[in-house]
Amino acid sequence: MIQDYLAGELSVHLEELQQATPERAAVQDVTRLRHQVETGPLSGLATATVRAVAMADGLCWYSLEHGDTAAFARQARVGAELRQFGVCAHLLGGN
Repeated sequence: MIQDYLAGELSVHLEELQQATPERAAVQDVTRLRHQVETGPLSGLATATVRAVAMADGLCWYSLEHGDTAAFARQARVGAELRQFGVCAHLLGGN
């Protein structure tokens, strides 16, 4: 039951990342990861969380490089929430 809750919570964070991302190809990458979280084995949640945080980080850098500060601000907020979720759920290390 707890694993299902964690998968649902990760999916919600990924949806927020989708909405904060104006770049179409990146949205497709986030969509694929979200689909994997929703349909894949629960044992893959830690790996998916690491990928989600890395995606958020990459999207932030992309937005900064392209001068899109509004997208950066949204992505940074979602990225911070993803990281906090991962640490609290013991899906990421605390560093």
